[in-house]
Amino acid sequence: MEILSKKEKIILIIIVIFILLFIGYYIISKASNSDYISLETEENNIIEEQTEEQENLQEESFIVVHITGAVKKQGVIELKEGSRISDAIESAGGATKEADLSKINLAYIVKDGQKIYVPNKNDKEETNNITEDAGENVIKNDTTTKQEKVNINTASQTELETLNGIGPSTALKIINYRQQNGNFKQIEDIKNVPGIGDSKFEGIKENICVK
Repeated sequence: MEILSKKEKIILIIIVIFILLFIGYYIISKASNSDYISLETEENNIIEEQTEEQENLQEESFIVVHITGAVKKQGVIELKEGSRISDAIESAGGATKEADLSKINLAYIVKDGQKIYVPNKNDKEETNNITEDAGENVIKNDTTTKQEKVNINTASQTELETLNGIGPSTALKIINYRQQNGNFKQIEDIKNVPGIGDSKFEGIKENICVK
């Protein structure tokens, strides 16, 4: 005697088929959903990285300076804001064999629009290595253009010597102090230079300025 009738066997087979179909659909659906989530996550990561790169580029500011003297490639260069003279020299192809880097402060932070002169070992006199003016005032020469006030942050040795009581030795001390410590914030800061006391400052304060 048969346990299941023919009709019951057919019903059982149909039920098994439906169960198998359901299991197959569940597995395929889960796999597809997992791939979709993985792809979506990867796309989101890429978008986040691109957004972060764009934000970083937007946050970075650039300046333009003119570098001359003992460098391999003289001319106008672009630097990141906050760059130092050493970065400017590197961007200009590096210093030449004739460069005298001991005469310039490599750690000095440059500003937009400045002109940097890298000293040469054959230079006979001290010259102003960093200037912000245009025209003759940025050309390395021995001729001083008369100015109403001397900018102690950019003045050359010759210009500083035009001040009352400032000789070659004191003018050189001002330049060295400026290169080692950065620009003067106010004219009173010049009293920090060895050899310039209150009396000497009183004699020059009307003829100097900071810019």
